[in-house]
Amino acid sequence: MKVQRLRCRYRVAASASSLSQRELVRAWEMAVQAAGLILAYSEGKRPASQIAVAAPLPLNVTSDWELVDVFLSERTEPGMALARVSASLPEGISPVAVEEVGVSAPSLQSQLRWAEYGVTIPAGGLTRESVQQAIDGLLRVDSLPAEYRRETRVRQYDLRPLVLDLRLEREGEGCLEVAMRLRAEPERTGRADQVVAALGLPEAQHIHRRRLYLEEAQAAVLAYRRMGQVED
Repeated sequence: MKVQRLRCRYRVAASASSLSQRELVRAWEMAVQAAGLILAYSEGKRPASQIAVAAPLPLNVTSDWELVDVFLSERTEPGMALARVSASLPEGISPVAVEEVGVSAPSLQSQLRWAEYGVTIPAGGLTRESVQQAIDGLLRVDSLPAEYRRETRVRQYDLRPLVLDLRLEREGEGCLEVAMRLRAEPERTGRADQVVAALGLPEAQHIHRRRLYLEEAQAAVLAYRRMGQVED
């Protein structure tokens, strides 16, 4: 039974960036249990811990702003819970804030709208002007066919609507840094590495997720969605 929902913001350093989403959720589950908190579990033949991450973090990508919802079956003080869980998480996963969210509030994934990235590109053979021209060219087009390969599956999609903003931020020490704001909704998620490829740039040296943004929907809008009515 779910009686409390805690939303934690945390960082992922390079030492933990190789963890898959399943491994990350498992790390949170074990840390919550080690902290003596009582996790809520789903019902059925195979009960699953009620832990939800906002968006999968691609492998080898670091982050300053990941979000996870943890549902508990016994209430606890949020600040105390965060301190106890922090001590049991793997190296490289660092919680920085916690807040209590209504148990029946919309899911974390359904509220996610976009993500910001800082992408470091090796500057060999590139100039600031050539990278800016590539960015301007991508932002001018209306459609950008792309494909995403995962194991034996290939998915064709239009990358352009997923790119909300691109900026060349700085140049130095043999690299260039591009800031990206990409859509991050269920079934409509832009990947920073795919944008780098679409720009015709070398493979990124480092990709860092700076922040995830959630929609702050009004109560009336949420009521419409729950009833399945179409908004004007």
